[in-house]
Amino acid sequence: MNSAARRIGRTLALVLPVVLVLSGTLAVTRVPWASTTTGSQMLTASSGKVSTQAGPRAAQDVLRDRLLIELQEKDPGVALTDLQEATTARPSLAKHCASIARALGRAAVAKYGAAHRAQAFSRPVCDTSFASGVAAAQ
Repeated sequence: MNSAARRIGRTLALVLPVVLVLSGTLAVTRVPWASTTTGSQMLTASSGKVSTQAGPRAAQDVLRDRLLIELQEKDPGVALTDLQEATTARPSLAKHCASIARALGRAAVAKYGAAHRAQAFSRPVCDTSFASGVAAAQ
């Protein structure tokens, strides 16, 4: 009885990882792309056709890039003020405010080279996410 259970356990230990890897590989070989012209396109990993044309960027990505440039040109305080104004003007950006503020915190540490210098610009924008970005960059 004990040897039969051991044999079953060994078989499962060898077969189960193989089954999991194969099922995971098969699950990601087809990616549905949403398109207005066709119902659903499938792109396999070995497909030769690759689109190099980028679509329109999301508003939060444009805002993040603009604020990071502004942080480099001026200072983090100005960028944080503009972030607060942008989220007030467009409430749809509020859910992205924390991630943008963290990115600004990391960029401030990269610009000033020290967390204590970057932390001097900290404000309570987006629940102090700027400070958590500074702390994460240390």
